[in-house]
Amino acid sequence: MDKIPTPHIGLTSEQAHESRLQHGCNELTPRTRTSRWKLFLEKFEDPIIIILLIAMVLSLLSACYEYFVTKTDPTGAGFFEPVGVFLAILLSTGIAFYFELKSEKEFELLSQVGDEVRYKVMRDSEIIQIPKREIVVGDLLYLETGEEIPADAELLEAVTLSVDESTLTGEPMTTKSVRPEDQDSEATYPTNYICRGTTILEGHAVCRVQVVGDATEQGKIFEGIQIDASVETPLNRQLDHLGSLIARISYILAALVLAGSTLIYALDGGFAAPWDTTLSYFLGKIMLAVTVIVVAVPEGLPMSVSLSLAYSMRSMMRSNNLVRRMHACETMGAITVICTDKTGTLTENRMRVESFFSEASTEVQSLLPEAIAANTTAFLNTHDRQHPEVMGNPTEGALLLWIREQGNDYLLLRDSAPIIRQLPFSTERKYMATLVQSAMLEGKAVLYVKGAPEILLSLCNLPTEVRTRYEVQLQQYQSRAMRTLALGYHIVESPADQEKPLDELIEEGLQLQGIFGIMDPVRSEVPAAIQQCREAGIGVKIITGDTSGTAKEIARQIGLWGESSTDDEIITGADFEALTDDEAKARLTHLKIMARARPMDKERLVRLLQELGEVVAVTGDGTNDAPALNRAHVGLSMGDGTAVAKEASDITILDSSFASIAQAVLWGRSLYLNIQRFILFQMTINVVACLTVLIGAFLGKESPLTVTQMLWVNLIMDTFASLALASLPPSPHLMKERPRKASAGIITPQLARQIFGVGGLFLLLLFALHYILEHLDLTTGQWVEGKEQLTALDLSVFFTTFVFLQLWNMFNAKAFHSGRSAFAGMDRARYFLLITAVILVGQFLITTFAYDFFQIASLPFSYWIALLVATSPVLWIGELGRLIARLTGRLRA
Repeated sequence: MDKIPTPHIGLTSEQAHESRLQHGCNELTPRTRTSRWKLFLEKFEDPIIIILLIAMVLSLLSACYEYFVTKTDPTGAGFFEPVGVFLAILLSTGIAFYFELKSEKEFELLSQVGDEVRYKVMRDSEIIQIPKREIVVGDLLYLETGEEIPADAELLEAVTLSVDESTLTGEPMTTKSVRPEDQDSEATYPTNYICRGTTILEGHAVCRVQVVGDATEQGKIFEGIQIDASVETPLNRQLDHLGSLIARISYILAALVLAGSTLIYALDGGFAAPWDTTLSYFLGKIMLAVTVIVVAVPEGLPMSVSLSLAYSMRSMMRSNNLVRRMHACETMGAITVICTDKTGTLTENRMRVESFFSEASTEVQSLLPEAIAANTTAFLNTHDRQHPEVMGNPTEGALLLWIREQGNDYLLLRDSAPIIRQLPFSTERKYMATLVQSAMLEGKAVLYVKGAPEILLSLCNLPTEVRTRYEVQLQQYQSRAMRTLALGYHIVESPADQEKPLDELIEEGLQLQGIFGIMDPVRSEVPAAIQQCREAGIGVKIITGDTSGTAKEIARQIGLWGESSTDDEIITGADFEALTDDEAKARLTHLKIMARARPMDKERLVRLLQELGEVVAVTGDGTNDAPALNRAHVGLSMGDGTAVAKEASDITILDSSFASIAQAVLWGRSLYLNIQRFILFQMTINVVACLTVLIGAFLGKESPLTVTQMLWVNLIMDTFASLALASLPPSPHLMKERPRKASAGIITPQLARQIFGVGGLFLLLLFALHYILEHLDLTTGQWVEGKEQLTALDLSVFFTTFVFLQLWNMFNAKAFHSGRSAFAGMDRARYFLLITAVILVGQFLITTFAYDFFQIASLPFSYWIALLVATSPVLWIGELGRLIARLTGRLRA
């Protein structure tokens, strides 16, 4: 037993009360939650939403003017536009609010912390059990194997004490001691000090509580994540830019409409008319300019963004990714660097036997199952038969798992070999020994020994060449950062020898059974996921509290470290702290590993990467990861991580699988592409509508599209289109591309060319159609000199043609940036097909039954089919262009 002569005197009830008043209780101050009303109102800070609100007010004023002042809209149809815009705003903000609120509730259920767990303390000279939250500074605390440490404390006694500090430092097992000679000056936390949130793997301890609650190491980290380190997401930045661009363009177009109308009015001698006529004319043109502003704003864009985010959020939830913050879905698509911890994220966070080497005979090796089962203090929790949980020393647990995989029941073996005497492991001896009555040797007494290979090799009488082969193998294990164990035994023949001290029996010599190489294995899916991320142009950096050797070995196994790697690509936390920010930034471009990292080292690394323009995701499952998770653009906590890590993150990967990170990147990139597809679709409509009004203003012509018709095309149909394009499945080819630049606009040059190119083509076609309808009598088929105004049937044909042009263009939007046919993957795009059918049926019903409401004539079915076929070249020409591009290799097939 490690022990120092400190009197074990606990607190009295009065002293505990005074300590609580002075130092506080043992609870972490909960994170301040934003009120639900504030969360909802925050949705209205979106720049597009603000523009829509302005447009809604202007549209409402225009409708009031036409209904109450000029009496030009006796039916009040003009009020449909502001009402429709209002509904679009409400739906968009409501969808985002609903899904974030739902996700937050699911997260709260996931993150409930057990402050009611009871611990043994000495109060009033008696050992009692109290809840974790009632522990105070000065309490004498008694801890055993398996317990989570409730507060930071100084050790008074430590019996073979090992602690899992992975939640704070990444170290899955750290030996603790009160002996001065055992103190490790390089340890992250003192060897005689234990911290809240870590877990006792083996042994037991008596300790004095030093700090509680927020003052603990875990509490400091938790308090650090309360600071708002939120970083503006790339999508928010791009939508801000797009909103400003649309606003400027709409104002310019409105000004041009007024300028063109004024010019035409002046050329026609309008200023000679009475002042009230001139005033009425210009009020009407002002309302027309307002209409241009309203039409220019993409009402469906916020809804498309919200629907795309919600769809991705729901789909990611089905694949065990709990998204807490909606925009994290899209931001994952812009990630350029992933900073990942090692333990529990890249590895399984449980020790496994990686290799066994033995030159002993089959007879000697046959005793291994009993030697392992009898000479250990660990247990296996086999409630989950596929993934049994180790209780106790993880290295011993690895041996139990090894014999279990060979079909042995360790409990049966242990029960059939009753213990006679046992010598526990100590840091001086570096081995553990157990004398048992062996069932495998017909009741003979056998002394099983397990410990450091170099010690056991010295206790075995081995030929030089055999010893050399063992030593070579041992060096290979150590070069791969494995933990090593050797097993041996000694048969005790006489009853008198059984009474000898076990140390003396061991000195008589051992029969070596073999040596084990043990390590925390890499998750099977990680190497492929790392490769996928690297192919996607995403840098991966390992940040761990483990040693440099272990970190390099894990990096080698996942394909991040190779023969060409240099020492410049790895750094320790202490060396990183010594660098200035400028020096550190110079190292970051090629840095792959940071070993022996402390919590704030990781946070600083993330901050410096962001200052270099990188979009950073951080993975982690420990309390030590929380500051970096909070600082990052996207924090990814693991489902089996600590509550503090989950609180700081944006996405919780419920299955703790690194492969889900690559999947999240794919969803983010696909989501962004779907938003671009909708922008392509709707902005093409807006370009055509705005330019139609603008050119009409300069030509002195009225728009052939009524307000009600524009409502269907520019709002209702766009809403359906946003649903169709938002629900498109992910596009795997996106994982072969480089991340988009965070500084780039959401409307790329390729997107802009297609918007204005297709929009301009549609404009020419519609003006050509308008010219034909002005000179063609559809009822007789005769060409006439010119009509005074278009008939209701003419307007019906024009309106339906406009809708069908956009409908076919929706298929082109679906194929945007894929290089594939618009019909590819239709089996996975059932929502797209369903909504296409809804638009078609809706247009058919309008032109067949609701024509009066839309101020058009009933359109015969033959016309309807003819127009559908006549406008279909929009799709076929697009298909031809994509085919040519594939054949010439300009786009991915």
